[in-house]
Amino acid sequence: MALLTKSKYIIGLSCPKYLWMMFHELDKIPEPDLATEYIIQQGHIMGQLAKKLFPAGVDLPEDTKDFKINIQKTQELLKQRKIIFEAGIIAGELYARADILVPVGKNEWDIIEVKASTKVKEEHIHDLSFQKHVYQLAGLKIKKCFLLHINGDYVKNGEINPKELLIQEEITTEVNEAMSGIPDRIDYMMEIVNSKESPKTNIGNGCKNGLDCVSEDCWNFLPEGHVFELYYGGKKSLELLEAEVLSLKDIPDTFKLNEKQEVQRKCANTGKVHINKDGIKKFLNGLKYPLYYLDFETFQTAVPLYDGTKPYQQIPFQFSLHVDDGKKMKHFEYLHNSQDEPREKFLLELKEVLGTEGSIIVFNQSFEIGRLKELAEAFPKQKEWVESVIKCIVDLIVPFRNFDYYNPKQQGSCSIKDVLPAVVGKSYKDMNINNGGLASVSYFESVFNNVENKEQIRKDLLEYCKLDTEGMVWIVAKLREIVIN
Repeated sequence: MALLTKSKYIIGLSCPKYLWMMFHELDKIPEPDLATEYIIQQGHIMGQLAKKLFPAGVDLPEDTKDFKINIQKTQELLKQRKIIFEAGIIAGELYARADILVPVGKNEWDIIEVKASTKVKEEHIHDLSFQKHVYQLAGLKIKKCFLLHINGDYVKNGEINPKELLIQEEITTEVNEAMSGIPDRIDYMMEIVNSKESPKTNIGNGCKNGLDCVSEDCWNFLPEGHVFELYYGGKKSLELLEAEVLSLKDIPDTFKLNEKQEVQRKCANTGKVHINKDGIKKFLNGLKYPLYYLDFETFQTAVPLYDGTKPYQQIPFQFSLHVDDGKKMKHFEYLHNSQDEPREKFLLELKEVLGTEGSIIVFNQSFEIGRLKELAEAFPKQKEWVESVIKCIVDLIVPFRNFDYYNPKQQGSCSIKDVLPAVVGKSYKDMNINNGGLASVSYFESVFNNVENKEQIRKDLLEYCKLDTEGMVWIVAKLREIVIN
């Protein structure tokens, strides 16, 4: 018998095709990547902390392969009116397991769901609505529903205090509203689950995921240079899809586009790169030697590791710096390599090699500036120096965000991951670590967990961060070449 669990119910709300694949084409669903596994791991850590708030609670096995044991023990503990962790209930074709089930009054229960987020999200409400529906079908009386989530303002000072780290927020009203129509939604999902054919869903027909989809069948009909590459296309892209206009080059002249989107349509039709030399010159003329090309890497955890830090605070652990004094280029780098607090060491190492005159070039400056301000707050002795650094920062994204340069190969993106191959022909694609999220998780795993390939991870991290700054050097050189020719 196919069971609809709360996780699959949430998937069904998001994508009927994905739900069908969970039961019929599981082999086509990609395995969770390292970043996804890290998020799951953070959730487990938060779940264990939450249990400390209920010392009388009884922990049940979570093994999904033998969930019948969980169901049996749940029934025994329900009769004893115990606080239960991972209470499993089955009702017909539905199965739900609550993080914490708390007896209240004479014969009622509260459901508490634990999430490693700093606020209530819509999916959390639907999660609890499914649980409550299943529990009530099984004969339990549910009084209130709560979300136990992270207090984003919590600052670590010594041992973690779960009572301060976690906030219990009642969302009973929201859950009850979400339960409206839930039997019909479940019936529809069970029809999908029991069907031999997948639902006829694609990105323009009942899908909320766009191109971020596990099923290529939902979007692989789109041609190269499709309308979902429109810069901040949003509703316009969907409107064009509904009108069966799939290619940027086929967008009618009468269809209203903004200035940047018009550039994309023009490039799609000509196949040429759009260049505004005046805009590029203005940016380049603002650069002052020496030029410092700078990039940071950070990691974050749900439960703060170091005193003075908050949940999910970005902790800098690595930088790459290319310095061009107008005569020669030098490269400096730093990669923290212990479980000790990295921030002060990171800052002092950076201060040794980063000047406060000239231009400090970054790509998407809000990230670096944000981290520098946090470092200045944490280490007040360095505040004056940090402020002088921030004044010198120049954002290399500007000529691309302004569409002074646009190459169709960017596919509507101004990210350095798309700009670098479009402008220079160099790519991150074949690197072992090829994006910031993977760099963050790889670093954490290599330092805090027992992995075998620590030295290779370190080598890959240095290579990745170096390409970020060396790539900016190449981009600036190419922009100079463009305005000269």
